[in-house]
Amino acid sequence: MPETLPQWFVHTARKYGDRKVAMRQKDLGIWQEYTWADSYEHVRNVCLGLVELGLTRGEKVAIIGDNDPQYYWAELAIQAAGGVAVGIFTDSTPAEVQYVVDHSDAILVFAKDQEQVDKMLAIRQQVPRVRRVIYWDEKGLWHYKDPWLMSFEELEALGRKRAEEEPDLFERLVAEGRGDDVAILCYTSGTTSLPKGAMITHRNLIWGHDSFREVDPRSADEDYVSFLPLAWITEHVLGIANHVIDGMIVNFPEAPETVQENIREIAPRVLLFNSRLWENLVALVQVKMADTTRLNKWLYRLFLPVGYRVAEMRLTGQRVPLLWRFLYWLGDLAVFSPLRDKLGLSRVVSAYTAGAALSPDVIRFFRAIGVSIKQLYGSTEMQAVTTHREDDFKFESVGVPLPGVEVRISERGEILVRSGGVFKGYYKNPEATAEALDEEGWFHTGDAGYIDEDGHLIYLDRLKEMLELADGSKYSPQFIEGRLKFSPYIRDVMVVGGKERRYLTAIITIDFENVGRWAEQRGIAYTTYVDLSQKPEVYDLIRADVERVNRSLPASARVRAFVILHKEFDPDEAELTRTRKLRRRFMAERYRDIIEAMYDGRASVRVQAEVKYRDGRTGVVETTVRVCRLDGTEEQGVSQPPLREKERV
Repeated sequence: MPETLPQWFVHTARKYGDRKVAMRQKDLGIWQEYTWADSYEHVRNVCLGLVELGLTRGEKVAIIGDNDPQYYWAELAIQAAGGVAVGIFTDSTPAEVQYVVDHSDAILVFAKDQEQVDKMLAIRQQVPRVRRVIYWDEKGLWHYKDPWLMSFEELEALGRKRAEEEPDLFERLVAEGRGDDVAILCYTSGTTSLPKGAMITHRNLIWGHDSFREVDPRSADEDYVSFLPLAWITEHVLGIANHVIDGMIVNFPEAPETVQENIREIAPRVLLFNSRLWENLVALVQVKMADTTRLNKWLYRLFLPVGYRVAEMRLTGQRVPLLWRFLYWLGDLAVFSPLRDKLGLSRVVSAYTAGAALSPDVIRFFRAIGVSIKQLYGSTEMQAVTTHREDDFKFESVGVPLPGVEVRISERGEILVRSGGVFKGYYKNPEATAEALDEEGWFHTGDAGYIDEDGHLIYLDRLKEMLELADGSKYSPQFIEGRLKFSPYIRDVMVVGGKERRYLTAIITIDFENVGRWAEQRGIAYTTYVDLSQKPEVYDLIRADVERVNRSLPASARVRAFVILHKEFDPDEAELTRTRKLRRRFMAERYRDIIEAMYDGRASVRVQAEVKYRDGRTGVVETTVRVCRLDGTEEQGVSQPPLREKERV
């Protein structure tokens, strides 16, 4: 029985050869297909090319680039040679790339295109271990003559020559692999400190795949769209592992901008989105419905409540009466089926959400239109450990443990997990490993939660981020934030509060595109994001959404004041992780003046923000951010001073 991903890859490639498509990628408007025999040849050549460059067992190779066949081939080739693949998020800054490359001791780097190659050239002096940088998209790189750089084709040519000299070398190397070998270094999101490199073995990944397959089996004929970052653990388990073990067809979008269009063309049966993408789809539907014909609006408003009612009856185990089934059939014919088709969800059977918690409102919406989203709970260190079953769903839970997964709650309310998917430890960080893994093999997640009477795991929030409210009760800011983000006009939220605060407040960023369209329809003139965000009409718009959410919350957990920030939260400014999780401690310090203004009675606060222009200049934008109070104490008629910009070149 194969023990490693490359061993499974060779097994599956032999099984299907030229008879079956392994991958597709859209290029210049045409879906290009690769058979399993094609993939085998590419992986073999890349593997032996890496060996020619001196890669030995246990050494690290970093990869930074979009999801492409070359990324899959490179990762499997690295592992086939006995190396360890290190994924880096494509939108990482040069400093973030430097940290991961240096910390992981990577000796080679795959960098997709000119953008990623330029990052490597910028940090070249800080990563002396890196011998070569290999790129696979040569656009814009034709005039780069640096010998440090090598094309994917050149690497494959090296490997092809070595294969001619030693035809059995590739499969000998693959056979030497063991299940306990580290397959990938997967860096954590780093919400409170520098990211840590989690050592994930082949046995971990294969165990995670096998456990998940017992709940939701995959077949070789199913289509999967790979577009979530491969630096993220979930894409390895549901993407690469499913591909090499089950033979599932992997489809790669043409570009990040065409993902939605390409998903509609493929109409996959399996779809994994993070919470942000599901939220964006809801916002897209809401905005499109606001712009559609009167007939479509009427049908949508008529049948959506039917969808909600039928979904609720099904989830609570009630028998759906004939009349409601007929009404839902009409709604599906007139609204839900066309809507699913537009979203690329017409054939989806397994729809998952992972990463940050998804708002129950979003799940209810998709269930109403016929898409059964299931929550996954997990982390880099333990993979997915719980999910919902089709007939056992609770909005407040993240499902029940997968087969073979043990979950218990500590005395302080922390979720502890033990399974074959739990990681080996943190690379070069034995202290952090000792804190996370106890002697009995339990992984201490740092998450707060509990198990209900039906065995469902209720995830609350990070232990350190749970808010103790004025009445002594504890509440999850993430839950409130998720409810607020159901609005198509709210992009991000950070809820602020705690025992020392009298009430909860929120820093909100608007969805510039949706709010801008709303403003244009009402003849509200604006120039920039800053200008639009501080319009009184926009504050009224957002206030209505905050009040809507407040009505569903206990009195002590309601947001009593908020500001609309003059800019979006930005991972490049360390406000968000690359998986779009809030760095709360950093942001609480960064926006301290704004937070204090919401608690000390001020009606506004003056802020500054650095902006970067396309020509390389930097400037400072100064503006006044209003404080909106929902307890009747808001001062009315606060005027906004004009913007001033100071440029530093």
